[in-house]
This record gives sequence, structure tokens and C-alpha cells, in this order.
Amino acid sequence: MAKVIVDVMLKPEIHDPQGEAVLGAARRLGFGKVSAVRQGKRFELEIDGPADGTTLAAVEELARELLANPVIEEFALHQGE
Repeated sequence: MAKVIVDVMLKPEIHDPQGEAVLGAARRLGFGKVSAVRQGKRFELEIDGPADGTTLAAVEELARELLANPVIEEFALHQGE
């Protein structure tokens, strides 16, 4: 069994009000060295069998069609431990 992680983030040019809210709260709590926050999503997929090229290509298609909105988000795949 393999694990594939899909990290989804808003594209840099997309306004992130949730990230701004977290930044403001961090500063109010005394974490003044935090200069920016971007929020995102993380999906951990457990795969039957190895995470070979064919499997990773299928997970990439799943991420593109279901997990991320390609208009405003980008994603990255990582093999988990």
C-alpha cells in the first residue's frame, strides 16, 4: 500500500481572505514575525499497490478534475511515508 499526498493552494494572484484573517489573528496573539499566510488543502490518498508512474498519473488527473479548481488553485503531488 502506498500513500500519495495532494497539496492544493490558491494561485498566488488569487486573494486569500482566510489567510489574511489568520495573519491578523497571529499578530494579535503576539506572533508579529509572521508576515504572510496562505491557506490550502491537503489530501492523503491511500493507494492499493505501488505509487508507480501510472498510478501517479491517475492521481494527478483526480486532483485536476476533483480536488482542485484549476481556475484559482494549483496542486502538487508528493509520495507519503
